[in-house]
Amino acid sequence: MAPVAGLTRDRLDRKTQWRGREFILADTGGLVASAHQEDVTITGKVAAKAVEAIRTADLVLFVVEAPTGVTEDDLVLVKGLRKVTAPVIVVANKVDDAADEDGLYDFYSLGLGEPLGVSALHGRGSGDLLDRIVDMLPDAAAEAVVDDIASIALVGRPNVGKSSLFNHLVGEDRSIVHHDPGTTRDSVDTIATIGGVTYRFVDTAGVRRRAKTKGVEVFSASRTRDAIMRADLAVLVVDAGEGATSQDQRIAQQVAEAGVGAIVSLNKWDLITDEYIAGVTEASMKDRLHFLAHAPLVRTSAMTKRGVQRLVDQIAPVLDARKNRVSTGVLNRLVMEAQQRAPIPRSRSRNVKILYATQASVAPPTFVLFATGRPAVPWLRFLERRLRDEFDFHGNPIRLVVRERTQTRGDRPPARGPAGG
Repeated sequence: MAPVAGLTRDRLDRKTQWRGREFILADTGGLVASAHQEDVTITGKVAAKAVEAIRTADLVLFVVEAPTGVTEDDLVLVKGLRKVTAPVIVVANKVDDAADEDGLYDFYSLGLGEPLGVSALHGRGSGDLLDRIVDMLPDAAAEAVVDDIASIALVGRPNVGKSSLFNHLVGEDRSIVHHDPGTTRDSVDTIATIGGVTYRFVDTAGVRRRAKTKGVEVFSASRTRDAIMRADLAVLVVDAGEGATSQDQRIAQQVAEAGVGAIVSLNKWDLITDEYIAGVTEASMKDRLHFLAHAPLVRTSAMTKRGVQRLVDQIAPVLDARKNRVSTGVLNRLVMEAQQRAPIPRSRSRNVKILYATQASVAPPTFVLFATGRPAVPWLRFLERRLRDEFDFHGNPIRLVVRERTQTRGDRPPARGPAGG
């Protein structure tokens, strides 16, 4: 939330409950009387999404401003709402105290029943509104919403085709697609079933360089970071025509630090027609996005749908690999073998040895190494490669946590005998 006009453009679905009843609230972009579904501007597309949400709703909340009173736009919009089969509640916002309640009487003229005064800023009247919502919802049990489902966030810079790709993945036009960069400002959640498996897809706003982030984009960037932290899998969408930029690197680093699974979508691949350019582009991805070296790279085109199915085929393996667990015995045999093949370099003039290893957790796979010192970073990378070669952690980061332990006599190498003995 923010006191900025036009912040909400896409539809936002959020599950909530009141008095033991679960339901989904859909927050839509603002409707204006001059906008209509055929309007190709962003305002028109926002309106079309709102109209679509109204048509599928079991209950509609018509939010108006109490201090302003009934406006011409309100009167025009009410004509459309009278055609809706779902019941409508008139919610008069900005009724901050009892003195503002007199303004409610003006809204009886809309002919939609008793208006309810609330204050979104102070929470005043929210309980009464929730009571009325539950009372007016259909008696039929609401469709169950699955909590324990994987969340997949599409992330990247503005105008790289995230929303178009998102719409192909979920099978419907849920995000507003427009030629102006930065159209998506909110993180849009959609629950979709693909191949019999249910996922929650999140289309996030494009993240610009920090120096260029201002106004509503500050909120968009924050929501994107939150979406990454909550996700099980992040699909980083990169413009193939531009290659991996410094901003793509920053986003890749955020994904890696969050410990989520990752897939890199090299989008707009239909624009790459030269084989040499194609090779250079892919090579640069591996170099510049080294944070996500573990992530599979998929060439896609949201325009032609090329590669979209290959992207979908990568989702389940990456999510399954997040849950893989290695038995302690097998893990320690691999760690001992790795030390024999490539002994750990000495640190601070003393030998370093891993005494014991265990997998502490999954999602992401995290291994704790109990050692007599801290192994050098290159050797830890070698161990990570061995873990990847031996076990399936496809598309997921591996975290290695070192716990230093004082070396005991039994851990020291045997003393050498006298020369020539």
